Amino acid sequence: MSNVFQQHGAFSWSELMTSDPAAAKEFYGQLFGWKMEDTPMTGMIYTTIAAGGQPMGGLTALPLNAPSMPPTWGIYITVDNVDESAKLAETLGGKILMSPMDIPGTGRFSLIQDPQGATFCIISYAPSYSGASSGAS
Repeated sequence: MSNVFQQHGAFSWSELMTSDPAAAKEFYGQLFGWKMEDTPMTGMIYTTIAAGGQPMGGLTALPLNAPSMPPTWGIYITVDNVDESAKLAETLGGKILMSPMDIPGTGRFSLIQDPQGATFCIISYAPSYSGASSGAS
């Protein structure tokens, strides 16, 4: 399967949560030549990052309810079924840090911690997700 957004086990999205989105856009835009597009969402602005014309990630401000959280990059790994994969992660010794939930217009995701403490998100993209058809949280 050539579409990473629909391929189980593929790294499919990267996301920066930062204390200064404007500075991050300037830095990464100049460093890598990324094109960025802001999208207003409920209570926030989400910026989609494109490289070579292909959406591949995003950035947003740190959550207001997590004032001590440092800026960080996160990854999304595609799975066929978020709920089943989250349960399997628990069975294998991982922890569900954020229960599976829907992202309207995008799909369903969950935040997982592996047995060693590393965190990652799993995601199943909605068939109607426009990024999924073009190769693009």
